Amino acid sequence: MARTHPPSAATDGTASDVVPVTPVAVLDLAVGGMTCASCVARVEKKIGKVPGARAVVNLATETAQVELTDDVDPTTVVKAVEAAGYTATVLRDSRATEAALSGHGPQHDDDVHEDTSAPTRERGEDLYRRVVVSAILTAPVLVLSMVPPLQFPGWQWVVTALALPVVTWGAWPFHRAAARAARHGSSTMDSLVSIGVTAASVWSLWAITLGGAGEIGMRMEPVLIPRMAVGEMHMPEIYFEVAAVVATFLLLGRYIEHRSRRRAGDALRTLLSMGATEATLLVTDDAGRRTEKQVPTAALQVGDLFAARPGEKIATDGVVVEGTSAVDTSLLTGEPVPVDVGPESQVTGATINTSGYLVVRATRVGEETTLAQIGRLVAQAQTGKAAIQRLADRISAVFVPIVNVLAIGTFTVWMLVGGGPQAAFTAAVAVLIIACPCALGLATPTALLVGTGRGAQLGILIKGPEILEHTRRVDTVVLDKTGTVTEGRMDLVDVLPADGVDADEVLRFAGAVEARSEHPIARAIAARARDTLTTGGAPEPGTASDVRVGADGVEVGSDQVVEFSNEAGRGVTGVVRTAHDGVGLGRRVLVGRPSWLRDEGVDTTGLDQAFTGAESGGATAVMVAWSGVARGVLVLRDPVKATSAQALTELRDLGLRPVLLTGDNRAAARTVADQVGIEEVIAEVLPDQKVAAVKELQDQGRVVAMVGDGVNDAAALAQADLGLAMGTGTDVAMQAADLTLVRGDLRAAGQSIRLSRHTLRIIKQNLFWAFFYNVAAIPLAALGWLNPMIAGAAMAASSVLVVANSLRLRRAG
Repeated sequence: MARTHPPSAATDGTASDVVPVTPVAVLDLAVGGMTCASCVARVEKKIGKVPGARAVVNLATETAQVELTDDVDPTTVVKAVEAAGYTATVLRDSRATEAALSGHGPQHDDDVHEDTSAPTRERGEDLYRRVVVSAILTAPVLVLSMVPPLQFPGWQWVVTALALPVVTWGAWPFHRAAARAARHGSSTMDSLVSIGVTAASVWSLWAITLGGAGEIGMRMEPVLIPRMAVGEMHMPEIYFEVAAVVATFLLLGRYIEHRSRRRAGDALRTLLSMGATEATLLVTDDAGRRTEKQVPTAALQVGDLFAARPGEKIATDGVVVEGTSAVDTSLLTGEPVPVDVGPESQVTGATINTSGYLVVRATRVGEETTLAQIGRLVAQAQTGKAAIQRLADRISAVFVPIVNVLAIGTFTVWMLVGGGPQAAFTAAVAVLIIACPCALGLATPTALLVGTGRGAQLGILIKGPEILEHTRRVDTVVLDKTGTVTEGRMDLVDVLPADGVDADEVLRFAGAVEARSEHPIARAIAARARDTLTTGGAPEPGTASDVRVGADGVEVGSDQVVEFSNEAGRGVTGVVRTAHDGVGLGRRVLVGRPSWLRDEGVDTTGLDQAFTGAESGGATAVMVAWSGVARGVLVLRDPVKATSAQALTELRDLGLRPVLLTGDNRAAARTVADQVGIEEVIAEVLPDQKVAAVKELQDQGRVVAMVGDGVNDAAALAQADLGLAMGTGTDVAMQAADLTLVRGDLRAAGQSIRLSRHTLRIIKQNLFWAFFYNVAAIPLAALGWLNPMIAGAAMAASSVLVVANSLRLRRAG
């Protein structure tokens, strides 16, 4: 089924008077039968001929992501793929990620317990059987052909009997794919293998039946390099050992490649399989009683209440309604330390409730959960192509026809220079076999598969392969202060009382009034009052230890707040009644800016200097007053994250120049910058000015990465050359970013850039090897310096080497 997307502004490059066709949907296909880069190019070309369709095909995941216009029927695309000689199955959006990783084609039902990897496993088992049987039969073929003393009378007929099953049944996957391609007027890597193996086998059958090589007593000397025909005629040689060894080597290479590609997707596949399959739904009857009901997780709807017992996985994303516990989020964030949660805390599906009993209200279900979105993002990244891979694809599209021409040319040249048919034939077969562009097709997608899967394990989501190039060029990293470098919450760090006033009394009255407000500063003051004044046991009379809402106000311990008023941007006021004030008595307490207090007739002269000193030190300060006089100054700060200093060191080690960007005053920004070691600060920047600040750095010639977490960071994240969104932030910020850091730890920024650069480095190594191998090997084969057996082993080894090199990313980060 197609996924609907909002129309984009992109055009299709038609003339200005033609309405552009805008992709509005994406179709996910599982494509079967692809074996090499030329297959990828052919499928993309066929789909591209469908009006309104454009595809990106991935060999490693055996999938195609097709952009469609609204008037394109998905069955038309499927028929186009089938016309190219491959199988195609439409995948529902909810199935696309897992199916891509499993590499399977058939449609499955909705059984959540179904093993969707079965087709992949069956293909692996089939390859394994063919490898084992072929190897057992090929071993005596090779020994008898290469060791003359063991060549007993009639040995060549034994070799023929042993080799024929290998070159037919064993090599059948190659022959079948080649025949399918030929029916549709194309050729692939399998065509080269099939032609080479068939040619060697047919030559050998002719030689042994009609050419005299079947005479009893005939012996054959081993030949690794083609011999020039000089003088007398040689008896035709048989090449069954070449055909059998090449088929076995390539089958072994295909099997190892299959296993390795399967392992490459293990990280993300494991992550996606970790979601809960059942949930404990809480149903409330008419009497208000709750009963528990076990239901499939897929049955949960937004707003449902469900329970999470100790040790259970949280069924889906939600907010805690009742209970306190610690939640193990290591599955998604990589952080080993459980996170404390309580009422109003956000929890993520698939994380583990380690201790208390929780009642959770579902906020996201199905494809909207964090786990599903992670899978979708990673699958999209694995489907995309870097610019360098597109070049490889263009080369692969014409590679096989060119190789066929080269093989014919090689045979012709050898015949013209007097090499004889045997030498010419051997060299031509070697060219066919060694030139398969398998490694080219696997170079980028396999590295992306492993790299993005490893990123998902580490809590790093990479949007696409083009992002990797950006990480290489970045030289400046702009860090939003609040929520990125700091915790993003206010903490009360000091109480400065006036002379003769008790600090606890200042905190008590301020906390009582601020308990009525939802402002972040108010919450910090009320929380500190509650925590500080209750330390050591039960609250004393008159302390702000407990908040209860009554008919006429808020009671804090035995303090009651009435006549509460919130002056937006200035402060709060309320009358606080205590147990000692008597009926009807109370103190009017004001908490806010000194200028507002003075407007209210409060004398602030005794604390003006303390207030100014606190703010000049980079803190946020408010005054507390009652009875017309300022009684204390409360000092608050947004604390720096414990890991920020280390994160900045790691970013500098990567050659990045950090810049702190904030809307706070310069003093506050400088204080934070000094704590984490940032020299360059851009302060007092309004949200709509952040884009301009990033652009100004870019105008200076810098390549800028931006790290942020809020809605007000989204535009700047999009403007930056590389946007990194903290996973603790908003959906808007994460949609605008190129990289998402699932855990709210700035160290993940450096880790993500390291991983991205490492992945890009592996891709370039793979492509270099793939190009170098073909450029060097084809001339050697054409010159007759490579026996077809060696050529087959080298071709198989090149693909295995590319996949093995990519698997090194499993330890990256």
